[in-house]
Amino acid sequence: MKIFLKKKRTAERLLLPLLFILPLLLPACGGGEKGTAPEGEEGTAPDAGSHRPVLTIAEQYGLAYAPLQIMRRKAFLEEELPGYRIDWQRLGNTAAIREAMLAGRVDVGFMGIPPFLIGYDRGMEWKIFTGLSEAPLGLVTWRKDIRALTDFRPDDRIALPQPGSIQHILLTMACERQMGSAAALDDNLVTMNHPDGMQALLGRRDITAHFTSPPYLMEELSEPGMRQVLSGTEAMGGEFTFIVGAALDRLLWKDPAAVEALRRALDRAEALLRDHSEEAVSILAGEYDIDPQRLRVYLEWPGLSYGRSVKGLEEFISFMRASGYLEREFGSRDVVEEEK
Repeated sequence: MKIFLKKKRTAERLLLPLLFILPLLLPACGGGEKGTAPEGEEGTAPDAGSHRPVLTIAEQYGLAYAPLQIMRRKAFLEEELPGYRIDWQRLGNTAAIREAMLAGRVDVGFMGIPPFLIGYDRGMEWKIFTGLSEAPLGLVTWRKDIRALTDFRPDDRIALPQPGSIQHILLTMACERQMGSAAALDDNLVTMNHPDGMQALLGRRDITAHFTSPPYLMEELSEPGMRQVLSGTEAMGGEFTFIVGAALDRLLWKDPAAVEALRRALDRAEALLRDHSEEAVSILAGEYDIDPQRLRVYLEWPGLSYGRSVKGLEEFISFMRASGYLEREFGSRDVVEEEK
């Protein structure tokens, strides 16, 4: 567990640039579940053993990434991109993905819109090439006396993945609306990945609340005494894409065929989720170690859907610039790589 750096409103612009720069100073501090691909100067990296190009993809935890797990298990991308070796990494948060992409160890990463925008604002050479999912997000607590954001006390701890994560930005949106200051609860925040956050919440230790996503949200709400204080759509004031896919500019320029193949593979994975739900459940139940019957309920949960459209991008840009998280002037057309 890492406590967020305390900051005043005037210091907000300093925190996130610092957190962006730290991976540059600490190369290789993040780790994935899979080995990393060899580095390449441009486009996809070469496979040193066979001289095949390697495409390395990073994902994170949660049901919002289900199309990627389907795609991996069914080898859809290998079929759409013959001759390539596909490497996968599962990393704890977007900071780790960003670090790996900066170091040239990852070509494509999947993440929430706000951390992507922060990276772009700080000079990261990448673009959104696809949406992946919409998902219900929620701030869950076990405390009976907390029914609104104003009920949190100074010593209460709220866990979420990292500063600048989509959960963090949504919480600041709600704080500005309900408490008059986007930074009202920033001193209450601690960083934890979703599995650790869920365990801490359910154990009623270390944290008071957890801002999380499926399946952890559903698992938490199924436990006695847990309640949701805030939903993602309430915080945003409307619908938004939860996870997008970002590719390095060098990949988009040098190997657009690989990006198009990835889009086709995603379409096939989403079609399997939609049209062959029993097969999808069989694959995903093992991935998440969840009972298949319970997983079926989760996949039909209101607000969870998969698709490649991107919603809410301009709203995030506008709020984050006004709140000091972004400094450069740019719009959605600048950060999205349109399909040819």
